[in-house]
Amino acid sequence: MKILVASDLHYPTINGVATFSRNLARGLADLGHEVMVIAPSQTGKKGKEIDGNHVIFRASSVPFPFYQNFRISPNASREIKKAIEAFDPDVIHIQMVLWIGMAALKYGNKNGIPIVSTNHAMPENLMDNLKLLAPVSRPINYILKAYGARFHSKADFVTLPTQAAIDMFNADDKITVPMAPVSNGIDLGRFTNEPAPDTLYKKFSLPKDRKIVSYIGRLDAEKHLSVLVRAFARVQSTLPKTHLLIVGDGTDAAHLKQLVKASGLQKYVTFTGRVSDEDLVLLHRVADVYCMPSPAELQSIATLEAMASGKPIVAVDAGALKELCQDGRNGYLCEQDNDEQIAEGLLTILQDDKLRSRFAAESLAIAQTHDLQTTLRRFEEIYSDLIKA
Repeated sequence: MKILVASDLHYPTINGVATFSRNLARGLADLGHEVMVIAPSQTGKKGKEIDGNHVIFRASSVPFPFYQNFRISPNASREIKKAIEAFDPDVIHIQMVLWIGMAALKYGNKNGIPIVSTNHAMPENLMDNLKLLAPVSRPINYILKAYGARFHSKADFVTLPTQAAIDMFNADDKITVPMAPVSNGIDLGRFTNEPAPDTLYKKFSLPKDRKIVSYIGRLDAEKHLSVLVRAFARVQSTLPKTHLLIVGDGTDAAHLKQLVKASGLQKYVTFTGRVSDEDLVLLHRVADVYCMPSPAELQSIATLEAMASGKPIVAVDAGALKELCQDGRNGYLCEQDNDEQIAEGLLTILQDDKLRSRFAAESLAIAQTHDLQTTLRRFEEIYSDLIKA
């Protein structure tokens, strides 16, 4: 098959959509399909590049100030149309409802090309980072949700990464297009629960004589990481030999560092900033427990990666996280923004070696059901069925 992946967020941007769209393109190409990705240019100018086994058409773009390394293509519809015409795909898979997604949807609808649309985002993913709009966030969230529903209704098949995400997405707007949960999946071969090498501890100045709580992902307001910092302050006051590892970068990084300083926790918190793919995999192996305080997750690839590295999870009971963090099985679910509950969950796991070991084994077992190869085969089936229809 000739498969076009249209994604307004793509590598080297770091977020779940970008990670999934690249994994999808690489995986499908490895299976023998001809794949082209359309994504925003990182330089502003249009052009083509090779990413291992597939082509990326980079549409002309401008910076988007609210996410790091995020560029948008609001004036590139004509060049996107020409790129799609030249590639002549059998199926189009859209990852976002922004400008590249809109151009691909319009072209596919007009020319009878089957369209699969995956919804990765909740309105909160944007609105929590636009603090000036906080007073009107509720009506804007409603408008964005309604727009998303109209967009996806023009596709031939809609997927979301979890059933919980489908239930949330379709609660008010009953979409008649066929829908199915398809996990984002991860490459389970990259992750292991083996101890991290000593060189990694030295590289990032991490202590080996303390229990470590980790967060790996974007440092943006939507992730509610200030709640994790407050929870860790509670943990550290009860269990002094603990350390917090925060991996990643984002628009909220400076605020989080100020909060750590104001709390007197500088000696007990490590901010690595953005790291290489290789170091990210290794850093997942460092922690004793992984914490995800974000309430706006339709799955959470980072949490999946932590689980595939054999980590117990403490997460908030919001979004779709309950499908990964199964309360009492591989970790604890807590009320959104309740730093006291989060601290209690972290402390319970950190202070009980047997419980931590049992939760770790269950995280590994759950992660095994989210293998990327299973995801790729499912999308192959969906594409094939649409093409035959």
